[in-house]
Amino acid sequence: MAETEDFLVQELHPVDDDIFKEPMRKRRRSDRDQRFRAFPSVEQSALKEYEKLESRTRRVLSNTYQKLIQSVFLDDSIPNSVKYLINRLLALIEKPSLDPIYIGLFGSTGAGKSSLINAIIRQAMFLPVSGESICTSCIVQVSSGCCEQYEAKIHLLSDQEWKEELKNLTTLLHRTEGLGGEEEDAWDRGDAAEEAVWKLQMFYGNGAEEKSYEELLRAKPRGKIPTSRVISLKAEEAGELSVKLDPYIRTQRRDWDGGSAEIHIWPLIKLVEVTLPKSELIPEGVVLVDIPGTGDFNSKRDEMWKKTIDKCSVIWVISDIESISGGRAHEDLLNESMKACQRGFCRDLALVVTKADKLHLPEYLRERKVGNQAIQSQREAVLERNEMIKLQRNKILKDKLKRKLPADSRVLEASELVYTVSAQEYWQQALLTEEETEIPKLREYIRRRLLDKKRRMVTKYVTEAFGLLLLTDSFSCTDHVQNEHLHMSGLRRFVEEKIQLLEKAIDQCFAHIAQPLQEGIWNARSSYRRILGACLVRSRGNQGFHQTLKAVCLKNGIYASRTLARIDLNEAVTQPIYEQIDPVFGRIFSRSEKSTDGSALIPHIDAFKLSLQEKMTEIGIRNGWKYDSYKKSFLIQEISAILGGLEGHILRKKRKIYESLTTSVQNDLKPCYEEAAQITGKKACERMKEVLRRGVDRQVAEGMFERAQERMQHQFQQLKNGITEKVKGSIATMLTLALSPGDGLYKELADVKSEYKEMEKLHRSLREVAENAVLRRGMQDFLLRLSPSKAGPPKT
Repeated sequence: MAETEDFLVQELHPVDDDIFKEPMRKRRRSDRDQRFRAFPSVEQSALKEYEKLESRTRRVLSNTYQKLIQSVFLDDSIPNSVKYLINRLLALIEKPSLDPIYIGLFGSTGAGKSSLINAIIRQAMFLPVSGESICTSCIVQVSSGCCEQYEAKIHLLSDQEWKEELKNLTTLLHRTEGLGGEEEDAWDRGDAAEEAVWKLQMFYGNGAEEKSYEELLRAKPRGKIPTSRVISLKAEEAGELSVKLDPYIRTQRRDWDGGSAEIHIWPLIKLVEVTLPKSELIPEGVVLVDIPGTGDFNSKRDEMWKKTIDKCSVIWVISDIESISGGRAHEDLLNESMKACQRGFCRDLALVVTKADKLHLPEYLRERKVGNQAIQSQREAVLERNEMIKLQRNKILKDKLKRKLPADSRVLEASELVYTVSAQEYWQQALLTEEETEIPKLREYIRRRLLDKKRRMVTKYVTEAFGLLLLTDSFSCTDHVQNEHLHMSGLRRFVEEKIQLLEKAIDQCFAHIAQPLQEGIWNARSSYRRILGACLVRSRGNQGFHQTLKAVCLKNGIYASRTLARIDLNEAVTQPIYEQIDPVFGRIFSRSEKSTDGSALIPHIDAFKLSLQEKMTEIGIRNGWKYDSYKKSFLIQEISAILGGLEGHILRKKRKIYESLTTSVQNDLKPCYEEAAQITGKKACERMKEVLRRGVDRQVAEGMFERAQERMQHQFQQLKNGITEKVKGSIATMLTLALSPGDGLYKELADVKSEYKEMEKLHRSLREVAENAVLRRGMQDFLLRLSPSKAGPPKT
């Protein structure tokens, strides 16, 4: 029993050992009001009502907490039931108001990510835009807060992380005698080698590329590195911070030398966080993330790149209008984004086509095939072309998503999956109006996402708090009759039986992956040679490719460049498996209740929760509960809270399950990569290829794909065990604490009748607030339909 209690406190309600901890202070009203400046008046009203509900709920919880603390403060031994209440109250009081919504802008260099963010926050040239010599060089997060100034934090690689990269860079550049003239010329032109030389020269100065790893460890960097590995910047105005920030997030031409010391530490930068003060355009709680399209050669930065993509609940794939048709980079971005929907938290995905004002009118008119209506202007042609692109790309994207994701995925229900935007026209409005640039439409998209999340969060928060007050009030009830408590034995047996049924249901759910997984293994075995061969061949031969291949081997099969497409041999050879399992994998982790074959996991947990709640009600009616009806209501609410928390646990585990195939293959091929990375001298590229081919052949023959299959199945089994253990421990502890006949402290606990009544009113208010929000939105839409359109050609 003690183990179960410890498990509950640790897993569900992590608090300090000191249960008399003071809750954190509430946000000032003026600060709270500033959070809504980005919203129109109708949405502001809804948010203020939800904020008021949340604030009043926190106040009730805080008052209840203080009363309980005072009532047991001098007791030597506090019963477990009271500890449970105090810990749960404190955990709810300190629960964050809203987890950030991460919106990832995912695109290649020059696609217009930074320009788009600048337009959304209405700060021209705030982030560097790609040009002849500059571009954003790292992950940049932009959010708004209650700070008075513009702030930025630049996070650097740790000393150990830089040493790891330095060793790889110097190994990559290592040359031995015996290269032929043609091979030596080719060596100097490789992208991987060029980037390595560039980083070393930027950090240590000219000639650094000729030095050994040991010599560079002793060398003095050109820039000053803070011991905290974090650089903080502040400014009163956006332009002032932009000037300070520029040297850290811009990369210069590779033939450029000079500038400030800040520029020289660019190779160390892994993340930049920018906070705007009380923005009227980007609401607090939303984080816009500028994500490079290919990852990074440094292992830490590359891992951060993948984790950043996976934590985004929304991904905008950014492609300029000239790159969306047939470009490999565009297709790679879409594929990586769809993987994020499978393995990460992404629920919404959209294609944002940038530079949508660009159009060569004579060429467009010559190829135009839309009706017979004459085009009168460049503006009309741009709008017509953009509308056609949205229709075409929306269908193409939806078809791609249907092949990868469950049929009921939220993203497939979206009416708009494609936006055509022009940051340049947003500022100039020489051709398009502000509305026609679709920047305001993206801002509305952001606001609605936040409003919806706030509504769901407050509803869950108030409901959970109400359930907790039900039990707290029952504990302090002076007319509690000891004989009118719930007899636990029958309920315990019922719970045990239902948990066994849940285990079987989860087994049946996960069994759906077995057949597609096996078919994928067969496909991978029959196609890996062809796939590997395509990865190892370049149209221009081996010119410059052997450094890139060496970089691939140094990083265990993965190479991420700022200029070339990402190379991942492990992912490539397992792709036939993913093609088979993706639709089923998506269904397993969807919230679908329409699944007729039982392949969705969450509905099984929901059904388990409903069966317990129905049992509580049934027992209450049968036994004629009078006083213990408080506990019955608490049990129903607490079961919902406990099992609701499982969904987050499942989503966090699914990434490990999804990536288990490539992780297993990478581990098996590691000796092969290490052997190939050591090859130098004549014909090094061909010899590396041969080592890779032979190594993969050997591992496949020894069961590489079958081991990957076993690893994924093992991960599914671990998830099932984790779910059932959490359910058993949490439910058992809750029943023991809540259904005990008494701990002898009922009359000694403080009276919380007033807090309970207040919480009951707040719980009833939830429906009223939701109805008001719908009513206001309907009135706003009605008035907009009645008002004349503002769209039209710009003034000349």
